[in-house]
Amino acid sequence: MSDKKYVYYFGEGDSGLKAILGGKGANLSEMLKMGIPVPPGFTVGTEVCDLYYKNERQYPDYIKTEVDEHLTRLENEMGKQLGAADDPLLVSVRSGAAVSMPGMMDTVLNLGLNDKSVEGLASKTGNRRFAMDSYRRFLQMYGDVVLGVKHSSFEKILHGTKEAKGVKFDTELDENDLAGVIEKYKAAIREEIGRDFPQDPKEQLWGAIDAVFSSWNNERAIAYRRINEIKGLIGTAVNVQAMVFGNMGENSGTGVAFTRNPATGENKIYGEYLMNAQGEDVVAGIRTPKMISELEQAQPEIYAQFAKIMKQLETNYKDMQDTEFTIQEGKLYFLQTRNGKRTAQAAVKVAVEMCGEGLITKEEAVLRVDPKQLDQLLHKQLDVEAKKSATVIAKGLAASPGAAVGKIVFSAAKAQELAGAGESVILVRQETSPEDIEGMHVAKGILTATGGMTSHAAVVARGMGKCCVAGCSGISVNEETETLTIAEGGLAFKEGDYLTLDGNTGEVFAGQIATVEPELSGDFETLMTWADEFRKLGVRANADTPKDAQTARKFGAQGIGLCRTEHMFFEAERIKAVREMILSEDEAGREVALEKIRPMQEGDFYQLFKEMDGLGVTIRFLDPPLHEFLPQAEEDIIELAGEMGVTVEKLRATIAGLHEFNPMLGHRGCRLAITYPEIAVMQTKAVIGAALRAKKEGLNPQPEIMIPLVGKPEELVYLEKIVRATADEMIAAAGANGEAGGDKGAGASDAVLHYKFGTMIEVPRAAVVADEIAKTAEFFSFGTNDLTQMTFGFSRDDAGKFIKDYLAKGILEKDPFQTIDRAGVGQLIQMACERGRATRPEIKLGICGEHGGDPDSIEFCHLTGLNYVSCSPFRVPIARLAAAQAALRNR
Repeated sequence: MSDKKYVYYFGEGDSGLKAILGGKGANLSEMLKMGIPVPPGFTVGTEVCDLYYKNERQYPDYIKTEVDEHLTRLENEMGKQLGAADDPLLVSVRSGAAVSMPGMMDTVLNLGLNDKSVEGLASKTGNRRFAMDSYRRFLQMYGDVVLGVKHSSFEKILHGTKEAKGVKFDTELDENDLAGVIEKYKAAIREEIGRDFPQDPKEQLWGAIDAVFSSWNNERAIAYRRINEIKGLIGTAVNVQAMVFGNMGENSGTGVAFTRNPATGENKIYGEYLMNAQGEDVVAGIRTPKMISELEQAQPEIYAQFAKIMKQLETNYKDMQDTEFTIQEGKLYFLQTRNGKRTAQAAVKVAVEMCGEGLITKEEAVLRVDPKQLDQLLHKQLDVEAKKSATVIAKGLAASPGAAVGKIVFSAAKAQELAGAGESVILVRQETSPEDIEGMHVAKGILTATGGMTSHAAVVARGMGKCCVAGCSGISVNEETETLTIAEGGLAFKEGDYLTLDGNTGEVFAGQIATVEPELSGDFETLMTWADEFRKLGVRANADTPKDAQTARKFGAQGIGLCRTEHMFFEAERIKAVREMILSEDEAGREVALEKIRPMQEGDFYQLFKEMDGLGVTIRFLDPPLHEFLPQAEEDIIELAGEMGVTVEKLRATIAGLHEFNPMLGHRGCRLAITYPEIAVMQTKAVIGAALRAKKEGLNPQPEIMIPLVGKPEELVYLEKIVRATADEMIAAAGANGEAGGDKGAGASDAVLHYKFGTMIEVPRAAVVADEIAKTAEFFSFGTNDLTQMTFGFSRDDAGKFIKDYLAKGILEKDPFQTIDRAGVGQLIQMACERGRATRPEIKLGICGEHGGDPDSIEFCHLTGLNYVSCSPFRVPIARLAAAQAALRNR
């Protein structure tokens, strides 16, 4: 016997016990304390799930005793016994982890029915059809979830019965039809598992509890936790709750509702319901439900009570709530509440408006929005003009906003296959199920023929930020023949054909429609302003073109943290000059070629300084090995030899001479400039020339010259002499000629161009000797892509082949190329910061790898005391919000 408590009766906990009771159990207890009508029941805690797995899927006797005691208490409260032949207590058995995972784990409803108790239920309620309907539902759900009988086996029987009677909906089958379905269901179970359906209600209960705990580690639940980075939970809880019935006739019903619109954030109750139905009918998309506003017309008294409770819930939890409710013969019950999944647009609007309403503070509003969600707001929308000339072929519900253009696929497996090959796909289903989670994750958009705004497809798509059009009744989906047919006009589409979805309107178009960049203002701008008040980290952008710089500044970047100069070399005219430089046999020849490139680079840098007027622009000197600028295919070699006026043999010999066995560790970065100092001279002239031009025009350029791949202080010392000699001579000459900018009466500080000289820390050795490097470098920018590569010894170009296996097997918790590895790479960064500051206390520190846009990595940068992070332009808002949250969480 254990002294520890593992099972809790509703009302014994509250929302503070989510880790033990799970979200559903904790909230049911809290709702009961608030006086909300909740059917009674009890929660078997998450610790039992942990015991279940540690004990080889067995339960200690004291757990069984505790469950039995709580079941007896429930029976006494209800005045009924589980599965009794005359007046049976029926229960639902539902999962409920501490973090909401909608649809990922299993549920069993109407438990306690058998061949005898179904007759007792019919007699007690005077509604035989309801009793038969409940029994057939229980057989189907228990058979599928607990006994492993294919769901399709039951659907085939039900469909056949409706077809034979010539009806479309389950509700059109009478009690005799349903009795026939029940017998066929039992026969199907017997045939599939080799034994009869269990009639003992206690056996049914423990079978369902086992199934819910087992579903914690089913494929879809594991995938959902991986996709949503849910970690640290020990398992799910199980909630055993007295059933209330929405399928007792036309004065009964069930529904799902949100306190605000989960797609737009509008402060208005949003939801759907069905009369004469059970909850699974709404969320599974079997029938297209009615909007909740219709309930106000149909049952005004019920709706008034419902609306009052919805307001009460939101006020209590101070967040948008997602609820499930049932009306049993005119009486309202709430079965669940949780913080609702919402789109990024809704998340921002709800956070800002709740702050305005006094429900939450500015700090809470900033913490309320997941930075990664903002990516949705930065996604492209359909071009308005292009859309005008396109024809709408079908229209469904605008379940999740945005635009999606891609090839049709009809299965999650095919979606993964094509997306893995780089294709954009639209997953088309009759209705998605939890098994489709991986396919939904990789698809650009989701289209379903049935289901409403609260169906599985809609809820999961919103949580993932995927464009989704649901309940599109104008289409017919045949998943066996892999065809999509449009009812009006008979248009047919097959796998691989293109579709375009507009998740903002629910419209479906044939083919591909152009997209445009989003406009961000209003609530988004307000939230970003609040975030900037709290963050300590600066946010810069990685930008190589004026367009990138313009986008970055529009999104709030405070400068450029990385301009990759080699990206400017690949245009047709420029690549010729670069190739001429590579093919030159002496320094003089290289200088002639480089002089052709210099004005082009200077023009590029000038545009960047113009876009980033007054803000720092970090320009990385040439980094990749020279072979990357030369062709490899034979036909390209022959063509280039002709263009350059050299023999094919000479060009082949040059390419062979530049071949490297490991180019990522080869002749690149600062090593190139040390071998060919004229490259560093040309690039310095381009940077300083552009800055002087901008200065002359009254702008305030802030150039920062960054030398890549330094591992020894002597490398940086050598190149500093070259860079400073070139730069200082140009600045002095410009000042002597009165060209450095400012009026004649301006002070020297206005007239003189200032620049910084620093390095990228991307070689582990550089981190170790950072104190020596800081004698020369005025700033460090951590190139976390290469630093990760060299620290792990993983090629970032090839690691994808095995990193997924490392993640699946728990060897890696996260992909180190996506999130900074704090224990290894992070230690090197911290060491470099400490040693760099010891030498130069005012040294500027930042990162410019892809990690600069990852919220977890940004928190690490905040804790390490960096000055800024730099990321791609479209991730700047994400970085701004993540930096604010890091500051608020670590005050």
